[in-house]
Amino acid sequence: MRRDAFSTFHPLVNLVYFIAVLICSMVFMHPIFQAIALVSSALYSVTLKGKNAAKFNTLYLIPLLVLMAVINPVFNHAGVTILFYLNNGNPITLESMLYGIAAACMYVTVIVWFSCYNAVMTSDKFIYLFGKMMPALSLIFSMVLRFVPRYLTQLKVISNAQRCIGRDASQGNIVNRARNGIRILSIMTTWALENAIETADSMKSRGYGLPGRTSFSMFRFDRRDQWLSLIMIGLLIVVGIGAWKGENTIRYFPSIRVNDISPLSVAVYMAYGSLCLLPVFIQIVEGFKWRFITSRI
Repeated sequence: MRRDAFSTFHPLVNLVYFIAVLICSMVFMHPIFQAIALVSSALYSVTLKGKNAAKFNTLYLIPLLVLMAVINPVFNHAGVTILFYLNNGNPITLESMLYGIAAACMYVTVIVWFSCYNAVMTSDKFIYLFGKMMPALSLIFSMVLRFVPRYLTQLKVISNAQRCIGRDASQGNIVNRARNGIRILSIMTTWALENAIETADSMKSRGYGLPGRTSFSMFRFDRRDQWLSLIMIGLLIVVGIGAWKGENTIRYFPSIRVNDISPLSVAVYMAYGSLCLLPVFIQIVEGFKWRFITSRI
């Protein structure tokens, strides 16, 4: 992962931000809000992971979006604006097509936001926030978050070791490949269980979860966290006013109905766009600061 400026803020600020954008992405089905959230999440994922995120978004998420958008009107025939009929006589309506596009955008956007969340909210941040309130659950959750990348890394190590002695899942005939794959899976299962037991024993020996236990932490809620929190609260208030006024809602069935664009709606769009692009803005500002500092040396 690239060095991300937003990740350096307090874990509480990171968590509140992701909760806010995830809820908004799942609740607001307005096409403008969906487009803002989708583009913002994609930009932030590229900012975090670079070419890997761009490749994943292009090869997997865009086809998934198109597939979901096409499938919905085939099975959902609600709506009054009939565009054409299929061979079996089922109508394809404009409302169901637009709703399928919105639902697909929402689904893909949530996936991208969660990928960004997984990169920013590391296990130490999660334990810092919830370790005192629910120590056992926070430890299990942090272990689950890091289990997949560690599992994949260890799987490569075991696979390379087995390949050196001719026992990899890609070597031999079909029977030998199946036998080698089962052997690698058995080794991985044993490693995972032993690792979980060692982690539990280690945390128990350190007194994790005992009342009155203190722990070292490098996280401090400083002035820049306060300013960012105030900015987020202000933007959320504007978006909340727009939701109360119905500026970020749309009716798809039986016919499409949406409020006309007004100065209030434009202000709500700008506030929501600023909220979703906040980590990208922070990264750009930090980049300018870094170039200015290095130019003075």
